[in-house]
Amino acid sequence: MSYKSWWRRIQLFLGGVLMVALIQSCTGSGSPPSANVSSAPEASTCHMVRHALGETCVPNQPQRVITLSVPSFGDAIALGVEPIATIVYFDEPPPYLTKHLNSIQILGKEEQPSLEKIVSLKPDLIIGIKYSAEAIYSQLSQIAPTVADDWKGYPSWRGHFDFVANVLGKTDAAQQVWSRYHQRIQSLKTALEKSQQNLEISFVHTCCGTIDLDLKNSFNGSILADAGLRRPSAQAVSVDGGIVKLSEERLMDIDGDVLFVATDGPEAAQTITELKQNPLWQKLRAVQNDRVYPVNYPTWRGGNPLAADAVIDDLFKYLVEDMSPT
Repeated sequence: MSYKSWWRRIQLFLGGVLMVALIQSCTGSGSPPSANVSSAPEASTCHMVRHALGETCVPNQPQRVITLSVPSFGDAIALGVEPIATIVYFDEPPPYLTKHLNSIQILGKEEQPSLEKIVSLKPDLIIGIKYSAEAIYSQLSQIAPTVADDWKGYPSWRGHFDFVANVLGKTDAAQQVWSRYHQRIQSLKTALEKSQQNLEISFVHTCCGTIDLDLKNSFNGSILADAGLRRPSAQAVSVDGGIVKLSEERLMDIDGDVLFVATDGPEAAQTITELKQNPLWQKLRAVQNDRVYPVNYPTWRGGNPLAADAVIDDLFKYLVEDMSPT
């Protein structure tokens, strides 16, 4: 073999090696490989989702979903997907969620999900919200594809539901959920019109040492607005987060034909008991007409369609059935 032929073969070999390297570099992600290779699904079995912390390819048919917020958990259940684990905000689960929590793992409180337990459960998808997932997002992403919504508080409950539906590939199911919600709202409006009630509805809740008003753009406030129910002027407004603190001096801000009261725990119940000692309490129309109703705190602040359905149940119970002739 001549020197030129030998050198030509060497050039062809080196060119082939260089071409393979270029192809690999172009098709690579350009980012360090995940510590858990199995957490990244094949491109053909996943779809890209833009979210508050980046862009993630999530499985088209996830089988082991973990949720890191109660609204996300309720949303998944409403869409026909039962997560294997979730965090909770409450010591005693609300009635609307009790049966769904019996067979799943509890990961702890919102700010403290157990990463060790998450790893042991081998999820294929993790759904959270930005303010609680951001600090541990890199660890979560190494365990499984992780998405986080830019949750703006309970006024954003509708948008969060649609986000979860998109992540889970359940947009058709979401339309059915919304259709049922609006049908129930219309049934409530019709029932109230038949009874010729034009009630002013007040809502107050107490938790964590404060007494708060849920306003027009809060979770339950938006449901009351959909039903066409009037609110006291101090509650018929919208603010960031949907709630404001109530001082005892402004107790008349909760004056209405009907007053719903939600408490979270023994300390909160004691706060309401003390509030009733205020002389202004007896001047409230709802008190004078015996129309003060205790309701479940985590239900009326649930932030998902399952909780919304339970709130509508309460509205039927106390606004329609309670006024029906015996």
